[in-house]
Amino acid sequence: MSDHPKPVIGVTTSKRSGWRIFPLVALNIWLAGGRAVRFGTGRENDLDAVDGLIIGGGDDISPDLYHGEVVASVRLDPVRDALEEDLVHEAFKRNMPVMGICRGAQMINVALGGTLYQDAYGTYVKSQHVRTVLPKKTVCPEADTRLSEITGPEEMVVNALHSQAVDKLGEGLRVAARDPGGMVQAIERINDPFAIGVQWHPEHLFYAHRQRALFRAIVTAASAYQASGHQISKVAEHARA
Repeated sequence: MSDHPKPVIGVTTSKRSGWRIFPLVALNIWLAGGRAVRFGTGRENDLDAVDGLIIGGGDDISPDLYHGEVVASVRLDPVRDALEEDLVHEAFKRNMPVMGICRGAQMINVALGGTLYQDAYGTYVKSQHVRTVLPKKTVCPEADTRLSEITGPEEMVVNALHSQAVDKLGEGLRVAARDPGGMVQAIERINDPFAIGVQWHPEHLFYAHRQRALFRAIVTAASAYQASGHQISKVAEHARA
């Protein structure tokens, strides 16, 4: 059980951009009532010391993880891929709440057996192709999803920095949002434990109450996990046996 009164969230980042992204994510977690610690390659990454996990954005995911082939120009970090896949598996084994941001949403999907489109906009030619941290892309939450409960069911305008997108869904996942062109923009676990992944970067949109609600949701779930004493779910343990 955490020694800290606030729930602690482990946040993975890339070596390349983590120095500027982690403080933004940490700010959002703090605003939501939690505390962030940085995870990543070359770090301790101790899930016993945290109450929740955020897989952050950054480099593309290697197609080796889902038996695909590189069909577009991508920047890969195989060491980070392996670390985050292991963290997602272990977090689910523990019933720990997980949130994915951009690459993180894709990693949740891949870790649960899903696949990705390497060239998202080459596949979804009708999707609005923008690459900006500013809110310029429309996404539509699916009805009766956890995402729609958290943010509200109305269309949202968000940012977009991704080149890959979810193709085949991983086990136990469902689509939580799409853009008007049909591209998957958010996924979530159908059943507990809490797990949600968004294709955009809500950490840059901390001034928008619907985006802050995503961080409140992971912090609230982490608080419940903390209160449970970090007990590993026997159901999840059996499922992985």
